[in-house]
Amino acid sequence: MGKLLRQSVMMLALMTALTGIAYPLLVTGIAQSLFPSQANGSVIEHAGKAIGSSLIGQPFDRPEYFWGRPSATSPQAYNAGASAGSNLATNNPMLVDVVKQRIDALHAADPRNAGESIPVDLVTASASGLDPQISPAAARYQVGRVARARSLDATQLLALVDQATERRTFGVLGEPRVNVLKLNLLLDKRW
Repeated sequence: MGKLLRQSVMMLALMTALTGIAYPLLVTGIAQSLFPSQANGSVIEHAGKAIGSSLIGQPFDRPEYFWGRPSATSPQAYNAGASAGSNLATNNPMLVDVVKQRIDALHAADPRNAGESIPVDLVTASASGLDPQISPAAARYQVGRVARARSLDATQLLALVDQATERRTFGVLGEPRVNVLKLNLLLDKRW
């Protein structure tokens, strides 16, 4: 019995060392050497200061900036610790009311767009509630408001949106998208 107990404790110690220490150190070392930016959270820096991550959305609500997709996290928007969707069905009255409020807010921010179709990603949250990207259509929808707020020509901003548009991964995966934080940084850098 003592021999079996000793073997069990030795196996536990060995497996703990392998799977709890050696393997995590190996994976972390590989990630840090091959993908250092991603392994450290894909942090975006500006003037030597971390201002966000390319993987997590941020709230923008001033008219001179492009706005991201609404966040479903609470109590704070874009809270990575509370990542979750609203889990409201498309016919749920609460979701319908929230979408109407978001549409009203977009129309209030730019009454000139009142007759245009609003891209769905500007009025609905994603499953994670943290999306840092919007569709190119959602970015183009906001060009007029941002151009007027910054006293710019809309064609200049359209060219900037095209420049900031990320294509499909490997040419086939996902959809074209615009990272809102990166677009707003380009905007500040240019104007």
